[in-house]
Amino acid sequence: MTSNDPLLQPYQLKHLTLKNRVMSTSHEPAYSEDGMPKERYRLYHAEKAKGGMALTMTAGSAIVSRDSPAAFGNLHVYDDRIVPWLAELADSCHEHDCKVMIQITHLGRRTGWNKADWLPVLSASPVREPAHRAFPKTIEDWDIERIVADYAAAAQRCQAAGLDGIEFESYGHLMDGFWSPLTNHRDDEFGGSLDNRLRFTDMVLDAVRAAVGDKFIVGIRMVADEDFENGISKEVGVEIARRLASSGKVDFLNIIRGTIETDASLTKVIPVTGMRSSPHLDFAGEVRAATKFPTFHAARISDVATARHAIATGKLDMVGMTRAHIADPHIIKKVMEGREHEIRPCVGATYCLDRIYEGGEALCIHNAATGREATIPHIIAKSEGPKKKVVVVGAGAGGLEAARVAAERGHQVTVLEASSQAGGQVRLATQNPRRKELIGIIDWRLAELDRLGVEIRYDTWAEKDDVLALAPDVVIVATGGLPQNPPLTAGDNLVTSSWDIMAGSVKPAENVLLYDDNGGHQGMGAAELIANSGSKLELVSPERFFAPEMGGLNHVPYMRAFHEKGVTVTINTRLRSVRREGNQLVAELGSDFADGWRGERRVDQVVVEHGTAPLDDLYLSLKPLSKNRGAVDYERLVSGGEIFPPRNPEGGFVLFRIGDAVASRNIHAAIYDGIRFGIRI
Repeated sequence: MTSNDPLLQPYQLKHLTLKNRVMSTSHEPAYSEDGMPKERYRLYHAEKAKGGMALTMTAGSAIVSRDSPAAFGNLHVYDDRIVPWLAELADSCHEHDCKVMIQITHLGRRTGWNKADWLPVLSASPVREPAHRAFPKTIEDWDIERIVADYAAAAQRCQAAGLDGIEFESYGHLMDGFWSPLTNHRDDEFGGSLDNRLRFTDMVLDAVRAAVGDKFIVGIRMVADEDFENGISKEVGVEIARRLASSGKVDFLNIIRGTIETDASLTKVIPVTGMRSSPHLDFAGEVRAATKFPTFHAARISDVATARHAIATGKLDMVGMTRAHIADPHIIKKVMEGREHEIRPCVGATYCLDRIYEGGEALCIHNAATGREATIPHIIAKSEGPKKKVVVVGAGAGGLEAARVAAERGHQVTVLEASSQAGGQVRLATQNPRRKELIGIIDWRLAELDRLGVEIRYDTWAEKDDVLALAPDVVIVATGGLPQNPPLTAGDNLVTSSWDIMAGSVKPAENVLLYDDNGGHQGMGAAELIANSGSKLELVSPERFFAPEMGGLNHVPYMRAFHEKGVTVTINTRLRSVRREGNQLVAELGSDFADGWRGERRVDQVVVEHGTAPLDDLYLSLKPLSKNRGAVDYERLVSGGEIFPPRNPEGGFVLFRIGDAVASRNIHAAIYDGIRFGIRI
């Protein structure tokens, strides 16, 4: 099949033919086991290969030396045991004509000394990286010799595994630690002039080329402008790119702009929702024009139109849609089949990366199958059993997902929603203008339900009789929850919920105290709205780590707003009670650490965030009438088998609840509930 679509044109990279222009750039999803890319890692990449992309890059980054301990699940490419695991991954992707490369690195100062074997962290000079907090030693001559050899040996392992190539990581790691005046203060042959600062890179390139030969792709993901005072300037970065391009030692440049040593700077490289899309695309195009060399790039290129523009205008040779493929690994397949409108959008929530950097695992905020390919399908199969009548009560994220999956299974689905529009707490979150893109979570599901012929009845507060009148075989209660107050000794009736602020039903007062002991977007979003309204705000939390339910990347825009608006942040402090004195409220504060300590704040308004209490009246009224009395076999839910135990022979339907109708959680949890229960109907 031929196509005029720029994205679908093949690209010849040296001896390697890439079937189209779309790739997933290197990133570490933290799916490794003991530093090895086992089944979960392999299935994640194989799904993207099935979805039609031309090139998937693994690892972000695989570590070449033992004294570069994993910072967040990095692969151990210094270990011979990795070869068969990489070979399995490569074979799985090659079955779908998807090429596979890997990013290798020495992390340098971007890790911690108190990990793995407790070996010293090193860098070109002893300049601390704020993000990982280690004080590195100055790399010595014998360190350089062994690490250069480690790079060559790692490249050989990748070649032996049947990978199509490697790329070096050179932004924020050891290699560009030599490049940048910010991190290279040396006065020997590795410092000073640009020739000297590139010496380590040249040594690595020479050793790797000697080890793998010319019939193996070698590229570099490099910072071409640190965009930071006294760092690598655009002029110097482009000159480095020119030198690499003309060296004959590398086959492509993968361009990055910015620094990654703090959360704030990292968001400029990897923007989150509310920040610019594709902010460095034009810059990458400038590097390509200056070098006339194969150029790759990825930085929040999350939609097909932008990716197509990048190729059509000659800015890039290969375009990275990395987070977009976490949201939907089948982007290219859908483009090829004329189903571009069915692509699940990346909404920029960056739940994926925050999960990684906080030591967890990459999970998409609204694709619960990503990273769970062994148990949760990306493509929902039709049920082999009888068609059932399914009633879903609640059209929030979880309810819409359950309805979508049940309809894909072939069942007749009716959704009952109390309000006049779908969305629930997601729609509430989008009242913060900076996070309006989250509505894509809802809009995509509504479009899918329309395609599947699902009926949604709005303005329907469903009671027991309303549900029974539909003669359901399955009832899914996705009614969510309602805001609840934190435990107070007095003053429950004097506080305002974060929901009231977010919804606009209560306006921020002149002087506000917001107490948040939930620690997620809910309280922070309300705080941002209050701060931006012009109120004087103190944000009080009992936590020792501020906003612990939210990762560092999403933390950045909130703190930017708080600093710009003069918000006071107080941690390790609890709200005990609230009382009225005249026209003001007095918030009594206490401490978990000092029994006798008390504090007071006189404010005009006290806003609280303490999660939600389940809205479960309907569930409880239906429970005695159901076949399973609401029970779920959790062991079988996880391991397989019939998950609804028969507890009531007289029952007329299976009943279960999902999301916040069970307990206060988050968007991903609700959607995960929706799909993992839905595929069992």
